[in-house]
Amino acid sequence: MLLRPAFEGFDVHYATTLEGFAERERLEKVHVLPDANRHRPLRTIACAWTCWNVIRSIRPHYIVTTGALPGLTCGLIGRLFGARTIWVDSIANSERLSMSGQFAGHFAALSVTQWEHLAQDGSPAFHGALL
Repeated sequence: MLLRPAFEGFDVHYATTLEGFAERERLEKVHVLPDANRHRPLRTIACAWTCWNVIRSIRPHYIVTTGALPGLTCGLIGRLFGARTIWVDSIANSERLSMSGQFAGHFAALSVTQWEHLAQDGSPAFHGALL
C-alpha cells in the first residue's frame, strides 16, 4: 500500500490473499487470490486458476507486484496477455533476493530491489527504498 499514491488517477485493480483487505483499505476493485507457496502445490494451482480468470477479465497493461508466489503467478500470466510486469522485491529480503524475485528477473519488464547491495547489473535495479 506504500505504492498506492503513485497510481492515483489510474484505473487500478488490487489482488491480495487477505480477506477483508478491501474493507480495511477502503478499496473497490479488489480480487482475493488463494494464498500459495512452493510447499503447497495444489494451492498454487488454485491460485494460478484464479489469477488467470482475473487477468483475462481485466486485461491489464501493467502488473506491479511486491512479491511472493501469487504476485509471481500474476506476472507470468499477465505476460501471456501482453501485460508488462514491474517486480518490487520485498523489503523483508535484506540478505538475498527472494526465490520469486530471482525468477521474476527473467521475465519482468522492470525488477527492483529495496536494498542497494542486492542490485546487480541489469536486474534487479535499485532506485531507493519504500521505507
